[in-house]
Amino acid sequence: MQTVAQAWLIYRKTGSGELLGLLGFVGQFPIFLLSPLAGLAADRWPRQRVVIATQTSSMLLAFILAALTMTGRITVWEIIALATLLGIVNAFDVPARQSFLIEMVGREDLLNAIALNSSMFNGARVAGPAIACSLVAVVG
Repeated sequence: MQTVAQAWLIYRKTGSGELLGLLGFVGQFPIFLLSPLAGLAADRWPRQRVVIATQTSSMLLAFILAALTMTGRITVWEIIALATLLGIVNAFDVPARQSFLIEMVGREDLLNAIALNSSMFNGARVAGPAIACSLVAVVG
């Protein structure tokens, strides 16, 4: 939802396809760049704490985006900065979350857990933007 909100907001403020493309780039490039370091962090630090830290960081970034947007004080560069920070958070979240799955369920239920996790992840990828678009239509 946060990614859709950022894209909608930047396009609504500027009408620029170039800035919309830049937003997508800065949101994904940290994942590409930091994946090796994030995997190392997931191996060296307690995975549960890494996941809690990344989810808390993501929540704080969403609150900052919401507060700046609702007060009318948000600028294009703040949206881009928040997207970059969210990309950094996601770079650390994905490997920690995937490796934490093994610790939560054990080897005997691992195949079912992977299938359920994939279903939930992909379901969220479909439902999140749909909910975000509905909220944009209702709230503005």
